[in-house]
Amino acid sequence: MRFHNISICLLFILTFLSQSSFAQNDLPTTRIKSLDGKSVTLQDVVKPGVVTVISFWATWCAPCKKELDAINEVYKDWQKDYGVELIAISTDDARSSSKIRPMVEQKGWEYTILNDQNQELQKALNFQAVPQTFLIDQSGKIVWTHAGYVPGDENELEEHIKELVTD
Repeated sequence: MRFHNISICLLFILTFLSQSSFAQNDLPTTRIKSLDGKSVTLQDVVKPGVVTVISFWATWCAPCKKELDAINEVYKDWQKDYGVELIAISTDDARSSSKIRPMVEQKGWEYTILNDQNQELQKALNFQAVPQTFLIDQSGKIVWTHAGYVPGDENELEEHIKELVTD
């Protein structure tokens, strides 16, 4: 009887863990805003069949800006070599969101820019701080994530992109 109860308990735990890890690989359907105020989901902007980098950032975050600047230097090559797209999602709140567009224009970032003003997508993806980077494979699944930024992290990101494209 005891063995039976343990077996059932283990089966329940394994089922729960497999469902949890599966759920974390799926993109949430939380609505966020484009810079022109349209409500979108990641499913609206992540193109099927395309490797996508999603970078969460904020206008007040120095490491975030350094990461996006570093990627900007190689982004055209990444697009040409891997067909990758980058979506930069600001976590700026209502008070600081007016700074997003001027900063993007000043930096010359040619990424899709969105704003998670209420941090609902951030909560759905279960992370606390920016910068936070997610790599999405061609089927729309999260396959890699990275917190923080130090110079050179973009090289590691490129290696993961290259693995997805050459597999």
